[in-house]
Formats: sequence, C-alpha cells, structure tokens
Amino acid sequence: MTLLYKPLSLLAGVLGGMIAGMLFKQAWKIIAREDKAPDVDDPDFTWRQVLLSAMLQGAVFGLVKAAVQRAGARGVRKATGRWPGDDRRRGKPPRTSSLRRARRSGRTTS
Repeated sequence: MTLLYKPLSLLAGVLGGMIAGMLFKQAWKIIAREDKAPDVDDPDFTWRQVLLSAMLQGAVFGLVKAAVQRAGARGVRKATGRWPGDDRRRGKPPRTSSLRRARRSGRTTS
C-alpha cells in the first residue's frame, strides 16, 4: 500500500492546490470586493493589501493541504488498518513483503 500512497498523495496535493487557488480567489473577492488579488510587483497596491492577500493565501493553502493530507491518511488507515508512516515513527523497520523476506533468508529458488 505504501507503493500507492506516495503517488496518490502527490496527485491529491496537486488537486488540493488547485482547489485552494479557487477558494482563495473567491475569498479575496468577498473580503476585498475586488476581482483580482494584488500582485506583489504592482505599484498600485499598498503594502497592506499585498500582505493581507499573502496572509489569506497562505492560510487557505495551509488549511487545504492539512485537510487533504489528513483525509488521505485516514483513507489509507481505513483501507489497510494502518496509519501511514507508523513504522517509521516507532523506530521499526518498514514492513516488507513475504517474498522479499524469503529471498533475503535464502528460502526461494529464483
């Protein structure tokens, strides 16, 4: 399952980033009553506008990232009964397949 967890979490992260971008744009429209968030290099925007935009954007992206990662980990636990990374946190070696264990011990013919 670890083999699938990494690529799936990467895909979920990309999708989460896209969702966060859309959420940020909508939140900025509501809060600032402007269609477009300030560009850092645009001299027409004040420091306050630029920094508030950056703060909101960071908060939205952080929230979405945490939600996506947590949902992915819960999905893995539901599917496998194990939380991703449990072995690393407890100082145990990661689980290996029975075939790899057998090869290491010399019990296979191939």
